[in-house]
Amino acid sequence: MIAETVCSAVSAAGLGIAAVTAYRRRFLTAARIAAYSLVPIGLVMTGVVEWLADTAFSPVAWAGFAVLGVAWVLFMTTRAVERRRGGTRKERKAARAAAQRDAVAPEASAPSLGQASRGGDDDFSDIEAILKKHGI
Repeated sequence: MIAETVCSAVSAAGLGIAAVTAYRRRFLTAARIAAYSLVPIGLVMTGVVEWLADTAFSPVAWAGFAVLGVAWVLFMTTRAVERRRGGTRKERKAARAAAQRDAVAPEASAPSLGQASRGGDDDFSDIEAILKKHGI
């Protein structure tokens, strides 16, 4: 009952401020203030305020919020640990097997100090042709 009265008073005050603002010829701002001031009375009319008041003073509702909070904390903790480890056990095992299967030989990463391959000559001839075309 008190919450409905407070919401009605807030809406009435907001509409009064909107009227004064419109009188000063700031119509866009007045419309925005009117929209904000109609929200509390709309919440009263839909019953949301009554539901919130019943929930705020109910120990069972607060216990339910606590249970939901604990569930959320557990969920986020398990997600963080899973990300830190790199996924589930099955995913880590598959990633390790793929890494061993696709491993590159150590010699493959060593630089080649011998003569350039035949593809290297073609690359330089293309570059020379481009430079000649531009007169460089």
